[in-house]
Amino acid sequence: MEINIEAAENVITEENAQETLTQAQQIGALESVLFVTGEPIPKAEIARVFGLSQLELNSLLVEAESEYEANGRGIRLFVTDETVQLVTNPEYNDWLVKLLSPPQEKNLSDSMMETLSVIAYRQPVTRADIEAVRGVRCEYAVSQLLKQGFIKELGRKDVVGRPMLFGTTDAFLRRFGLHSIEELPPMPEIEEEE
Repeated sequence: MEINIEAAENVITEENAQETLTQAQQIGALESVLFVTGEPIPKAEIARVFGLSQLELNSLLVEAESEYEANGRGIRLFVTDETVQLVTNPEYNDWLVKLLSPPQEKNLSDSMMETLSVIAYRQPVTRADIEAVRGVRCEYAVSQLLKQGFIKELGRKDVVGRPMLFGTTDAFLRRFGLHSIEELPPMPEIEEEE
């Protein structure tokens, strides 16, 4: 899905450029931009639109997150290493369930979970690498994970045959409640049989 950055930029006009906005106004403008798009926006795009450095943007995001938490707001920021999105506060999910039918998440099969685990912990990884770890073919699991948006193609490995490299997406992080891949629990040690 393409993000409508032009619509987001229209929220910030020449008269209220970053230099003249207070921090509260910057947070309000950020909230407007995130609300208008409704999708995760790359941090680099937000920094460009607001005329902020990455350090200034990170400071603004920390302040905005603090305000949302301190005031018990119904929305909050979902910040990953690369993107920012306005989402509902999980504390109020019961109210949303009363209003909306709960979304039906497709359960991932065991083979899809195993494949996703290999990709998450070893990314970027090729299909052959996944099959070497799992010991079975994985075309179907990879195609379903791509289709559901949990993994993406990262490019090609610079070896003979140039196989595709796969990695996880922000949808993977959201599904498992992570903000970055570094939050994955450590892999358990596997004892080798003698």
